Amino acid sequence: MKTILITALAMLCVVQLQAQQTYTVKGESYELKTEVSGTVNLLWNIIDREYRYFVAKDDGSIKELVNTKNDDGKYNEEYKNTLKEFTADAEMDYEKVKLLLFSLKDFINSYNSKVDKDYVYNTNRISVKTRLGFFGGITNNPFVTNPNNELSPLIGAELELYDDNKAKRHAAFLGLRHAFKNNKLNYSATELSLGYRYRFILKENFNIYGNLKLATFSNTKGEFTYVAENDEIITENRSASNFDAPVIFGIGADIKVGEKGFLTLSYGELFALSLDNNGNFSTDFSIGYKFNL
Repeated sequence: MKTILITALAMLCVVQLQAQQTYTVKGESYELKTEVSGTVNLLWNIIDREYRYFVAKDDGSIKELVNTKNDDGKYNEEYKNTLKEFTADAEMDYEKVKLLLFSLKDFINSYNSKVDKDYVYNTNRISVKTRLGFFGGITNNPFVTNPNNELSPLIGAELELYDDNKAKRHAAFLGLRHAFKNNKLNYSATELSLGYRYRFILKENFNIYGNLKLATFSNTKGEFTYVAENDEIITENRSASNFDAPVIFGIGADIKVGEKGFLTLSYGELFALSLDNNGNFSTDFSIGYKFNL
């Protein structure tokens, strides 16, 4: 179990690397990252624990954006004059731009889009989007006592939140599902869950992901059998509500169908960190449809 968990967690880790290139500015060489690429490029890096920003053109011209203080403590804002020099062929608002990465990025993107009609806006700002899905399937309720490994029908819905810019592989989800009782297993459960999803394969028309169900609130109903003091076997119908942090792992896939929709396949409850499977290997499959809101 530990080996499987470590492997699963490893798949959820992602390292994002930005290409670096060496530039020479006033006789000094710097390793700089390209944040925006276009008619004017925005470059930056952390050098000697200080954020340093540069603008460059493909003709080889490059200047640092600086903001020094004068004797009375006021900033000179030299970077604005440098921006004016590099963007003189377009009408720009220089007063609101700050010597901060997100502000410079917006400014350079805006300039590039004005002078190049085919420019693709470079943005890493968080853009939270949502998807709503509905599904149905079967489950053997792997984490409850089920001596004959009976299968029960289940239905559910899910709201997924994801960032379409900086972290496309990552998502959070809020799920609601209900497992019905059947003639042989008098047990049903309604569960509200909060979890995390990582798409370790991400393509235009399909993706495959791992799920971590981090927290659940559930209401269960079922038969409870016990032996009384007089050796009488007693069966009672009981219900209970419970909040838990089970860390349930599952896998799934989305297959694009249409402009905004996806066919979803899910193996919802493969194993859990803090729950036992009570002797039955998990059978928890569902199929559904989700769409962009």
